[in-house]
Amino acid sequence: MRSETLNRGELLTLKNLNVWYTKGRPVLDQFSMELRTNEVVGLIGLNGAGKTTLIKTLAGLIDSFQVDTALWQGEPLSFRDREFKKERYVVFAEDHSFRFFTFREYLSYVGTSYGKKLTGPEVEELVQGFHFDKYTDVLLKDLSMGNLKKAYLITAFALKPRFLMLDEPVNGLDFQSTEYLYQLISSYRQYGTLLFSSHILESICLTSDRVFVLEHGQIGQCFAGQEIEAENIREALEK
Repeated sequence: MRSETLNRGELLTLKNLNVWYTKGRPVLDQFSMELRTNEVVGLIGLNGAGKTTLIKTLAGLIDSFQVDTALWQGEPLSFRDREFKKERYVVFAEDHSFRFFTFREYLSYVGTSYGKKLTGPEVEELVQGFHFDKYTDVLLKDLSMGNLKKAYLITAFALKPRFLMLDEPVNGLDFQSTEYLYQLISSYRQYGTLLFSSHILESICLTSDRVFVLEHGQIGQCFAGQEIEAENIREALEK
């Protein structure tokens, strides 16, 4: 169930962020956003609206940007700061890195990188929840798209970073895994803040405390609480 109380502290603040791949053609244009601690925020927009670009920028993967203000818990932020990296984890829509790791090897690597031990009943519960038990010792390169997505999602929810970003997390998942993912997203506010992009209205409406509708590289509209209804969001997208 969505939380109706959003009086939480500010976690991440961006003011006037411009991001481009080709100079003079910004994907994000004077983009501003505030994320609060312990909330779930959904990003939705038409193709090319800038959802993935925003997540990649926050992940430190894009160099071509300018920003007037970037704050993490009120302090100046560089997207590639070592301390910020330890606070966030990203599951991309497509990711073919670590191809010659098995899931167990990748999980161990991530745990070591973040200084956490990712073992025990909670991990096994995630493995079972995603029906992934048959694939834990298979090389990532040999997994189907759906199972590869599950490997990264299990890692993300086992890690429980302060700031979790998911780019189109539903893509490639079967029905049961999708339902389980919705439960995980909805309950994530007890661990931190989750920002996720999706083109599926159901995923946005069932899980989010707030929804940002991206239009022309900016947040065109924001919905919260009872405003988060498929009809409202669909109408905003069709304008």
